[in-house]
Amino acid sequence: MPRKPEYDRDDLIARARDIFWRQGWAGTSLKDLERELKLKPGSFYAAFGSKDALYGLALNRYAQEGVARLRALADRLGPLETLKAQPRLVIEASGAPAKACMLAKTYAELQAKDHELAGRAGVLMSEMKACFADLFRQAQDAGDIAPNYDPNRLATRYQSDLLGLRLSAERSDVDANEIAADIAADIDRL
Repeated sequence: MPRKPEYDRDDLIARARDIFWRQGWAGTSLKDLERELKLKPGSFYAAFGSKDALYGLALNRYAQEGVARLRALADRLGPLETLKAQPRLVIEASGAPAKACMLAKTYAELQAKDHELAGRAGVLMSEMKACFADLFRQAQDAGDIAPNYDPNRLATRYQSDLLGLRLSAERSDVDANEIAADIAADIDRL
């Protein structure tokens, strides 16, 4: 009879997410994962099957947590204030392994290789963009944003601004807080 695993699968996925987010797909070896997750090769393969399978789970977790945080913030602040607060919050996330978005980093790293994980990252970025569009639509419905704007176009620009902001936050010669404030001020002008 097979033994029950002596690990918390969700915890391992969260820890793997942080390793992949910090080091990228190519920069993370199986040995890195085995060492950091404290799994022997056989246990690793039994739990996840492959590095790519674990990376996919880590990407999904990253995206799900991002959507959940955004929705919780919207429940607390409302759609317009959430859109204005998000730029500052993403660069102030002190516990994050990196400032740059894991989805964007994955897409940039693996898209040229036509790797299926780049496609998955692209789908997840589209889902996040849809969340932003919903917030813009809700803000319009509340009368906080003029009705002549296309929420999907606003969401595309907003996501692009956030991705650039997050990458800029990795640089020491850029004041990311200033950029975050500019993004929020632009939303006030809609």
